[in-house]
Amino acid sequence: MDAFVAEVRAQGKELYRDLPWRNTRDPYEIWISEVMLQQTQVARVLTRWERFLSRFPTVDALAAASSGDVVEEWQGMGYNRRALALKRAADICSERFGGRMPEGVEELMKLPGIGEATAAGITAFSRDVPCVYIETNVRAVFIHRFFPDAERVTDKQLRPLVEAACPAEDVRGWYYALLDVGAYLKKTQVNPSRRAAAYTRQSAFEGSRRQKRSWLLREVMASPGISGDDLFARLNRAEREAARDGIDRAAFDSIMADMEREGFFARDGAGWRLL
Repeated sequence: MDAFVAEVRAQGKELYRDLPWRNTRDPYEIWISEVMLQQTQVARVLTRWERFLSRFPTVDALAAASSGDVVEEWQGMGYNRRALALKRAADICSERFGGRMPEGVEELMKLPGIGEATAAGITAFSRDVPCVYIETNVRAVFIHRFFPDAERVTDKQLRPLVEAACPAEDVRGWYYALLDVGAYLKKTQVNPSRRAAAYTRQSAFEGSRRQKRSWLLREVMASPGISGDDLFARLNRAEREAARDGIDRAAFDSIMADMEREGFFARDGAGWRLL
């Protein structure tokens, strides 16, 4: 293990990426970066992290914003549920913690949308406290080194190794090294993280229910108060223009009901608007 840590440290120093969210210890700013980086390329996050923080610079600023404003700013980042979870978690932090984020992995995991990996990332990068941070690049490094021929490697198998490797000091630097080495491995050979049990291939977006949700969100954003009938007609027209079959009314109503229940939309008389 000592040899592995030294090797990763040395290689990480050579591969270090000077990303803007690595130049802060503010847990709020790190939280935003961790959520943005979930299933989103670093290049995309580089264009949006500072912009998001300029609009919502603090937990209290995010809590004071409307859900619609947060979702609007999130457009282009994918997985709009993450924006709503950010808003709900900010509300709790503002109300219960005086505009600060709670400390510790377990406390952070009580907030909406924060799982163990995000909580560990916030803890490691803001407080430099030892913790078990397992995400896709970290998986790639450990699977490459310790499970070279294995398939379906579980996080339960990785956890004791990640925990044993984590240093008492410079936790930030250690995990940055793992992230950069993992990113390098994924670019230069068959991605080792594909052999993780947690690995899932993202389903096709075009034509999916997720694509229709995204389209409806943008349309309601652009035309607040739009009627359900008009929205349904516009969606079917857009689907036909994209050389796809139209959607039936029951499927449309199901999507709208889901998005209303999740907090994206509210009824506005006979129409719809962002919540």
